[in-house]
Amino acid sequence: MSSIQNRIDAFVVLGNFLSQFSTNKIEKSPTVPFNDLFFDGFIHQIKLAEEQNSWFTKEAILFSIDNWTSALSHKNLNQWISNENVVEKSSKTVAIVMAGNIPLVGFHDFLSVLICGHSVLVKQSSNDKHLIPYLAKYLEYVEENLKGKISFTEEKIKNFDAVIATGSTNTTRYFEYYFKNKPSIIRKNRNSVAVITGKETKEDLENLSEDIFRYFGLGCRSVSKLFVPKGYDFDAFFKGMYTYHPIINNAKYANNYDYNKAVYLMSEFSILENGFLMIKEDTNFASPIATVFYEYYDNLTDLKLKILSESENIQCIVANNFIENEVKFGQTQHPKLWDYADGVNTIEFLSKI
Repeated sequence: MSSIQNRIDAFVVLGNFLSQFSTNKIEKSPTVPFNDLFFDGFIHQIKLAEEQNSWFTKEAILFSIDNWTSALSHKNLNQWISNENVVEKSSKTVAIVMAGNIPLVGFHDFLSVLICGHSVLVKQSSNDKHLIPYLAKYLEYVEENLKGKISFTEEKIKNFDAVIATGSTNTTRYFEYYFKNKPSIIRKNRNSVAVITGKETKEDLENLSEDIFRYFGLGCRSVSKLFVPKGYDFDAFFKGMYTYHPIINNAKYANNYDYNKAVYLMSEFSILENGFLMIKEDTNFASPIATVFYEYYDNLTDLKLKILSESENIQCIVANNFIENEVKFGQTQHPKLWDYADGVNTIEFLSKI
């Protein structure tokens, strides 16, 4: 039986392993354990992930790995766990049904279950099935007590005590029915929004481009909707977006841009665009790829009430001194370990099952 500190230590070693695969360079370190067994193989897994899902560019995968390298430090893991009431009870089996919209998107749930001392049964998305099993194998070498506590299945999941499932708004209805007799966290589609006041600096808007375009806008933390004041001039916004113009060189993104633009033009919708991004006035939160929706507001007080009333649909609110728990421009894709998806504390849930 491993202690929570042993498990934290194991994930720190995993963080050191991941640090070799950075957006700056991929370089083997002589100090990382089990490198001879795992280093070249992980390069191969990254390549497989790229080949299998054309949204998973090498840059996108390495960006996600960079975030996990930063998160899996002694300082961050201890700070996270010290703020939680982790109760070491008898180990349960927790099933995780993972999404596959961005690389390693299910890793936080995977980490949370193991840190709490439970066993994990993972059903992966077919869109992201190469990276986590390989890292799980590495973890088992680092911390032998994790052997037998991690399993993956492509079948219907069975023999589990609790479940964490992430899916679309449609699949959550199925999840809620299928898992109705088990303790569960069930997450549906959410999107992120940005509140623009017109007082943003050039740097703010350039940072916002990161929140919009990173992972091609496919993450729930990706900004897909803007709230702008009546009469807002979008020139400054488009100038800020220009830093990301090379995104149109990605063939899949360009195809989506062309297709969605054609649909909007044939439907005679009014859009503004700059050659790689379209913006459209729309009350919905989830916008298609290469598109951001916007909505005008009259005053910030009413807007705050509106956003609070829609909180079930919103993952992050990007703003400057507008609302509690807002995210700074450019920071949506750098969540901390304690930034729980949908605001549901996973560790608290896992400590009570």
